[in-house]
Amino acid sequence: MIKILVAEDDGALNDLVCAMLAKDGIEAVPARDGVQALQSFESGTFDMVISDIMMPGMDGFALAERIRRKDSRIPILFMTALDDKPAKQRGYGVGIDDYVVKPFDTDILLLRVRALLRRAHIEQSRELVAGNLRMNEEEHTAYVNGEELPLTVREFDLLYKLLSYPRRTFSRAQLMDEFWDYDSSATSRTVDVYMSKLREKTAGCDGFEIVTVHGLGYKAVMK
Repeated sequence: MIKILVAEDDGALNDLVCAMLAKDGIEAVPARDGVQALQSFESGTFDMVISDIMMPGMDGFALAERIRRKDSRIPILFMTALDDKPAKQRGYGVGIDDYVVKPFDTDILLLRVRALLRRAHIEQSRELVAGNLRMNEEEHTAYVNGEELPLTVREFDLLYKLLSYPRRTFSRAQLMDEFWDYDSSATSRTVDVYMSKLREKTAGCDGFEIVTVHGLGYKAVMK
């Protein structure tokens, strides 16, 4: 499922945008200021960020700059009441991808969100191909040289996440938060066990390698 971080200090608007995204099948994670948004971004994995500019603690410009230091490709969309050229220039200067001025039509906002996701090659039903491996997220199936690869749901989701962001390192804590959620029995060792199983099951794949980043976590490196 696509996951979007929504940073907006207006509670009613934040709820409205999150509800709109959820209705379209997108998981929305709300943050009521820039500091909270950055904490959520650093502790989880997201496919896109929607942010206001004028927020307490940390404004949208600073948030976008911090996010860009960690991820140069994730789509960032500003939704703001600031409708002046300097604000837009500064926004695009720090690396945002789109700029929507309040008040806005939620249907138009959703179209722009979908357009940004398409440009980032992140679609809920898309297929991912890495060498002789083909994965279909909508069907939750994986094939190597045309033969189905027996993956559990969690193994599939972990592998799909790594291959969706090649060369990006995911910490054990990030993976646990996203894929084990509130499972109190899960530990960092649990992640290591799953990665070991994935390496065994994908030994016949020729397009990538799951690499351990010592002291941090894991990443997929394309061959």
